[in-house]
Amino acid sequence: MKFIDEATIEVFAGKGGNGSASFRREKYIPRGGPDGGDGGRGGSIFAVADSNINTLIDYRFARMHRARNGESGRGADCYGKSAEDIRLRMPVGTVITDFETGEVVADLSRDGQVVMLAKGGDGGLGNLHFKSSTNRAPRQCTPGHPGQEFKLKLELKVLADVGLLGMPNAGKSTFIRSVSAARPKVADYPFTTLAPNLGVVRVDTDRSFVIADIPGLIEGAAEGAGLGHRFLRHLARNRILLHLVDIAPFDEEADPVRDARAIVEELRKYDEALYEKPRWLVINKVDRLDEEAREQVVRKFIEEFDWHGPVFAISALTGDGCRLLTYAIMEYLETSRRLPETAVKETSETEEEED
Repeated sequence: MKFIDEATIEVFAGKGGNGSASFRREKYIPRGGPDGGDGGRGGSIFAVADSNINTLIDYRFARMHRARNGESGRGADCYGKSAEDIRLRMPVGTVITDFETGEVVADLSRDGQVVMLAKGGDGGLGNLHFKSSTNRAPRQCTPGHPGQEFKLKLELKVLADVGLLGMPNAGKSTFIRSVSAARPKVADYPFTTLAPNLGVVRVDTDRSFVIADIPGLIEGAAEGAGLGHRFLRHLARNRILLHLVDIAPFDEEADPVRDARAIVEELRKYDEALYEKPRWLVINKVDRLDEEAREQVVRKFIEEFDWHGPVFAISALTGDGCRLLTYAIMEYLETSRRLPETAVKETSETEEEED
């Protein structure tokens, strides 16, 4: 199934049915009085978060969603039937915003969450409601109220604990294959990954976390180079980012330090909040380096990159260092779940100072 992470839809709630102005007419019962019923409620439109869905492809082509109108009231105290509501199933992690104002309407962050997108109109009142001691034959009734109408933007932000960040061919897909059961495409050319991939990393029988792999970034992504930086939205909910760097690129003209700085700059251009998230440096493909020179090359890179946070040297291909990294991530996530967000940030800053 094709991965679609944004769509625009229009929702039209149903109109309420009109009230009825009717009078009781039966043999031997003169002046039976008003008996006009109310109109039925128009159908409303709801969004429902469903963990069994992982794309917005259903809304790329089906953009108009209309609920039925309520039935009008009738005589003999008959009320009109209310219309059925429409429930739109969407992936967990979908953010719904008003297309015109940009205001967030709903953030579907948990499975089964239900949010009303457009309220159906209330039914009109029949003349039954207007009778009184001074008005025994009311002829007035009210029309049904119109339903709400909105144009909405849907934006999917995948839910994951850890996000992978890096240049194309930095080894992100190989890493997620190494530590989880996910099997994203791996090849020897750039932009192999064209859509986000999720993998569950099991550290123990009852200890696991979700990791997200997004398409690689290149310098100038903010201006549309490569695949652009629109996939960075999928890192917005991550607790920690892993910045993967290819320490031994095949291209002799490639500069790992320059590329790493370019990634950080693109992150800052996209969103300051994302730039401020806890970020660990993962130096990948150390298996290509001489064992004797490996430590020296890694140290030189860290000094030139001017990095003061946590650092892990791994080989995603051979698995060297991957287990140590996953255990460190699991420990960090468990600590962050127990502590308030401010305390986690202070703890992360303390770790960086110690390193």
